[in-house]
Formats: sequence, structure tokens, C-alpha cells
Amino acid sequence: MAINGGCLCGSVTYEIDESPVVAMHCHCSICRRAHGATFGSFAVIPKDKFRWTSALGDLGRYESAPGNERQFCRQCGSQVTMVEDWNPRGVTICMGSFYDDPGVLPSGHIFAGSKAPWHEITDDLPQADTWPPGVGPDAA
Repeated sequence: MAINGGCLCGSVTYEIDESPVVAMHCHCSICRRAHGATFGSFAVIPKDKFRWTSALGDLGRYESAPGNERQFCRQCGSQVTMVEDWNPRGVTICMGSFYDDPGVLPSGHIFAGSKAPWHEITDDLPQADTWPPGVGPDAA
């Protein structure tokens, strides 16, 4: 069963063939600014389980940090995915772009050391100031 997602206006859509392998809330300043929110929530899927289903001509790209390309809809501005050099076999999906239940819940907070000073993390999920063991570039 496919899990579907896309941008706000529906110009850029995708589907995945299975639930993502991991999901996290990222509190780094780049994710906060890119999402215009307290944090960004992301899920990672193997690249061979992900496919675009419409309007690739509307897909914009922005390198927000070296080796980190954010992909967004040129029509509505919604960020949909990220492609990261350190993870050549995966696609990072912005969880807010899922139309369907992705079948995974965030398992922690990353870059909590740079969270917004006006935000308090109130859940019981683990918090890491950077990449936790087994996640991120050192785990790839």
C-alpha cells in the first residue's frame, strides 16, 4: 500500500512504498527558519522506496548547508524533501507533507541544544544536542 504526500497546492506529489525507517524532530536554526516553525519533523525512507508522482517541473531546490539540498514546490513554497550527501541511499521527507499516515512516529529531538529559546520541549522523547548515536552522517 502506497503512502502519499506532497506540497500545499498539490503541484508536487510523491508516494512511498513502505513506512519510513526513522523519524525525528529537528530543532536546528536552519530547520526552524526553513519551516517557519518551532522545529521541523522529518522521516527517512530508502531512495528506492520513494518516487515523485507529479509536476517535477515545479520542484525547486535550495542548498541550505553544504551537501544538504531542500526540495520545495515553486508554486506554493512548501518544503517537501531533503537530499543529503551523507545519506546517498535515502530521502528525508518533511513529515508535514504526508497526506496519509506514514506509519512512524518521531523517536526523538535532534539539535535540541540550539532549540528556540522561547520553546520548552515537554514530551518524554530523548533529546540530543547534535546527532544521536546511530543517526546522521556518522551512522550512514
